[in-house]
Amino acid sequence: MTQLLDTLGHIPWWGWILIVLALIAIRDVFFNKKHTITHNFPIIGHLRYIIETIGPEMRQYVVANNREELPFNRIQRSWIYASAKGQNNYQGFGTDQDLYRPGHLFINPAMMPYVPQEGHPNKTDKSFVPCAKVMGEYNGRKRPYRPRSIVNISAMSFGSLSANAVQALNMGAHKAGCYHNTGEGGLSPYHSNGADVVFHFGTGYFGVRDPNGNFSMEKMVELVEKNPFIRAIEVKLSQGAKPGKGGVLPAKKITKQIAGIRGVPMGQDVLSPPRHSAFSTVPELLDFVEAIAEKTGLPVGIKSAVGKLDQWVELVDEMEKRGTGPDFITIDGGEGGTGAAPPAFAAHVAQPFVHAFSDVYKLFLAKDLTDRVVFIGSGKLGFPANSLMAFAMGADLINVAREAMLSIGCIQAQICQTNHCPSGVATQSKWLQAGLDPKIKAQRYYHFAKTLRKEILEITHACGYEHPAQVTMNDVDLGMGDNNFTKTLKATYGYEKAAVAFAGMGTLKDAYLGGAG
Repeated sequence: MTQLLDTLGHIPWWGWILIVLALIAIRDVFFNKKHTITHNFPIIGHLRYIIETIGPEMRQYVVANNREELPFNRIQRSWIYASAKGQNNYQGFGTDQDLYRPGHLFINPAMMPYVPQEGHPNKTDKSFVPCAKVMGEYNGRKRPYRPRSIVNISAMSFGSLSANAVQALNMGAHKAGCYHNTGEGGLSPYHSNGADVVFHFGTGYFGVRDPNGNFSMEKMVELVEKNPFIRAIEVKLSQGAKPGKGGVLPAKKITKQIAGIRGVPMGQDVLSPPRHSAFSTVPELLDFVEAIAEKTGLPVGIKSAVGKLDQWVELVDEMEKRGTGPDFITIDGGEGGTGAAPPAFAAHVAQPFVHAFSDVYKLFLAKDLTDRVVFIGSGKLGFPANSLMAFAMGADLINVAREAMLSIGCIQAQICQTNHCPSGVATQSKWLQAGLDPKIKAQRYYHFAKTLRKEILEITHACGYEHPAQVTMNDVDLGMGDNNFTKTLKATYGYEKAAVAFAGMGTLKDAYLGGAG
């Protein structure tokens, strides 16, 4: 034994490397039954899997050009990162975009822009932009709600996101005056850092479910009474990432705290059913909405991706007949998705935002019902031009999800489903999320939200308006790609949005300061 140890001790470092490679080769050739490449090409074949693993990162930082990547290209991410850090987010030497490609957005400025005068709220706060409408006002809810910000945080659950990420977003939203949508994972302690909250639930009824997994009105009322910062309730019918399919939270991302908040067991995947058990028809949905609004006093809305329109037609007809309905409607574009989804659902099921929103909005317009509803847009709208397009089409608010994640450090690694998110945003790993300081990242979201609002407002003023709600479909053109012509949104989608009642930004500030919001 002593002689063996002495012999091993005289082996040089490169000799050990050769021994390890030889052992790997023996394993690859004689014991590997699963991978043909490494069996046929021992040792060298492993390079293929290593390169495959780091391929997305290599393409992101070395191979792809500034406008090439999806879902968010380098220019878009850089704008978010710079805005979130309070850095210079300008671009020099002109645009690198192809202005003649089909679908390019052109915003039509006025010859004489709008200029806030002395005493105007935007003279002192260039990002002050509340919603022009009030949720629940038409239906006479006991606690109507005017969001203080036209840009807010979309539904992202604690469980899908880490505790530190949720806390950072809520703290940042509080400072920026945004509301924070809980996502369907229930209300967590990390949602309780000062921001207004929209409580969102889906088919799993997490946080408001009985022992059998059904909706509990008693728990809903108790939740609202204990947490007065909940200002509205959103019923998720479907989401853009995987409409018609329930959500999945893998067992490896479930902690005891998450299980307790959601009311689910440990050690197994949490599956949301593809449809609700509390209702199965449009009339039953409207009854459900009214029952929650009556019991809680809060505005109640619905969120949905869009495909077939027959039930949307039925919804509009029922609302016209009853004189009541949801206080707000969130249209989630098919391009959405902050977590994991089957590729076929993510890429092919449901319409993208522009088609989805225009299809639904036209139905309400035809029945003269647009003033009853606060319309919320979601789906890659967290950029000034995209946001303004949504307002021109009839949206009253913008919800951002992935852009908010990027603002607090997400690097678009696209491994949300693995629990190995390197930035600590979409993981339950204590080690990985320890690098995400909520206080620092809260500042990042705050700066991003304020910058986005400020730039939306600056473009609005360039078009000659005081508030984004005043922008019309004739103020935005789309590139058609044919002979380099463009068409207005009105000509493209075949409608003009209804005028939104707006008496001036000063009245919104007065209402907000007076507590009506």
